[in-house]
Amino acid sequence: MSIVEKFMTMEYGPAPEDPREAVAWLDLHERRFGHFINGNWQAPAAGTYFETADPSTGEKLATVAQGSMEDVDRAVKAARAALPAWQALTPHARARYLYALARQVQKHSRWLAVLETLDNGKPIRESRDIDIPLVARHFYHHAGWAQLLDQEFPGYTACGVVGQIIPWNFPLLMLAWKIAPALATGNTVVLKPAEFTPLTALAFARICQEIALPPGVVNIVTGDGATGDALVKHPDVDKIAFTGSTEVGRAIRKATAQSHKKISLELGGKSPFIIFEDADLDSAVEGLVDGIWFNQGQVCCAGSRLLMQESIAEKLIGKIQDRMNTLRIGPPLDKAIDIGAIVAQVQLERIQRLVDQGVAEGATCWQPSIPVPSRGLYFPPTLLSNVHPSSVVAQQEIFGPVLAAMTFRTPREAVELANNTVYGLAACVWSESINVALHVAAQLKAGVVWVNCTNLFDAACGFGGYRESGFGREGGREGLMEYLEPTWFKQAPQIQATPLAIEQPPEPATDSSNPAIDRTVKLYIGGKQARPDSGYSMAVRAADGRLLGEAPLGNRKDIRNAVEAARKAESWGKATANNRAQVLYYIAENLSQRREEIAARLSAVVGKKQAQAEVSIGIERIFSYAARADKFDGAVHNPPFRNVALAVKEPIGTIGILCPADTPLLGFVSLVMAAICMGNTVIAIP
Repeated sequence: MSIVEKFMTMEYGPAPEDPREAVAWLDLHERRFGHFINGNWQAPAAGTYFETADPSTGEKLATVAQGSMEDVDRAVKAARAALPAWQALTPHARARYLYALARQVQKHSRWLAVLETLDNGKPIRESRDIDIPLVARHFYHHAGWAQLLDQEFPGYTACGVVGQIIPWNFPLLMLAWKIAPALATGNTVVLKPAEFTPLTALAFARICQEIALPPGVVNIVTGDGATGDALVKHPDVDKIAFTGSTEVGRAIRKATAQSHKKISLELGGKSPFIIFEDADLDSAVEGLVDGIWFNQGQVCCAGSRLLMQESIAEKLIGKIQDRMNTLRIGPPLDKAIDIGAIVAQVQLERIQRLVDQGVAEGATCWQPSIPVPSRGLYFPPTLLSNVHPSSVVAQQEIFGPVLAAMTFRTPREAVELANNTVYGLAACVWSESINVALHVAAQLKAGVVWVNCTNLFDAACGFGGYRESGFGREGGREGLMEYLEPTWFKQAPQIQATPLAIEQPPEPATDSSNPAIDRTVKLYIGGKQARPDSGYSMAVRAADGRLLGEAPLGNRKDIRNAVEAARKAESWGKATANNRAQVLYYIAENLSQRREEIAARLSAVVGKKQAQAEVSIGIERIFSYAARADKFDGAVHNPPFRNVALAVKEPIGTIGILCPADTPLLGFVSLVMAAICMGNTVIAIP
């Protein structure tokens, strides 16, 4: 082809990245890696290994150790042994280690980017220009937090030994998201990288050696799900931080429910990408390319549900299809490639299966006429239109380059469609009207909402979701709190569960000639007293066993009624903080007025001294929560690009609370008043 022909067609030629340095590092280790424990490479206890391959070619990259319970135990013991010395360092000393990690990442940035692309299959442009710079940014940012920790977080201390499990879609970036805040706050770490993509985590181990990080502060144990399970269940781990699928996150939460472990979960998503008729459509299309075809769509917050205002749907679909025809799919080490390889065969098959199911449910499938390599694991960018909101492709996370498109007419309908999901990780709103954008954004059930942009991340800005997208935050001040606990909490004695008293039938009245007038106590649901659906009551006894009375015994229907009433009262969360504070002050005022009566009733159960103390402290505590209601502010973050990131505090929603038996009134007040002062609604079992 002549120069003139090339100029006229504007076709890209191959621009391959040289992988020699990454390959040389693999060969230096004879393409065989053990675990990184206590600052050294150690062979697996069971002698078992597995292979990792380049998804773009299928060629073997290395053999990696399969972690066992013994390997995890060795790593946890190394982290525990290193903890006292690491915490004894001055904040400045820890900051210097984090700074050194950032500098080494920058020095080895090209090597790390190539290795990431070989192992994961993502385009080299993304790993080189996005992932690795963000890795360095996280260590730099948290070096600053390490320096300021004592000043900014007085009264807090590190959790201890932290077990961290990361996914395969951003292997090194997820490592930085986890390890940087953990080290900055004085924790030691045992990290398990994803089975498909362990190589950059092992490369990071080399960087830890280069900066002479104290042995045991960072330990890396490779393996599959069984290795992660052993880490989650290890009794000497103080916190679990997990990023991955909702199914695994649910299992981790269940496994840690009976333990002391603190957990944070960043799980799946099915993020809506909402485009209004007044949006800049060309910008929105470019945002959509980044939102769903970035990293082959293997992104938890990918904008995989396109919601278009009906008036622009046909025009927008045409623009999207034109843009899809310009995307290039192929070898990820080619610097002119837009879409690389899918990480593994099992993931490729899942994507195809879900697309086929979506078509069977009525969706129209469109794929551009672009060449797709015959060798390797590739899936073309896919647009599914005419998708029903209940379709599997609108509800399930596909985790691939597949966009499900739907239409809406009004902002209200857009919000309803956007929130029609079990997830709540991220969302995008595109509109030239700031009023429309902010009005809609405030109603979306998502941890992060981008306005006229997408997939913007920074170490200074908290990221995370709620609902089945998990809880906790990564990045910023919010993310740092995930690795800290109040000092008093670390030193508090363990609370023993109070066994339920064996129910006894009520004693008969002693004076049959003049029986007492019974006062029936009822449930409190929807602002009214309600009889229990069960028709049963339970005995309430004094400390000496005397029968004080009977209370209604709620059943599942009573709980359902209470949850329904709480959901209907969600406008409480939209009330001004000042109004919520006034209500709490009024509750404290009424409790004060009835101090003697309530203390007298309570004294029969806990004694006079404790009863009076519970009432007095309860009044004071309600005042504290009322004071806090309008002072729990968000923040404006300062990311290093021309955007404003607003961290807005929102209520969780409807909370179920089981109150402790040892302090009947104060326990109830401490838990329930704290929840409602922040705008939540509550179903409480005293």
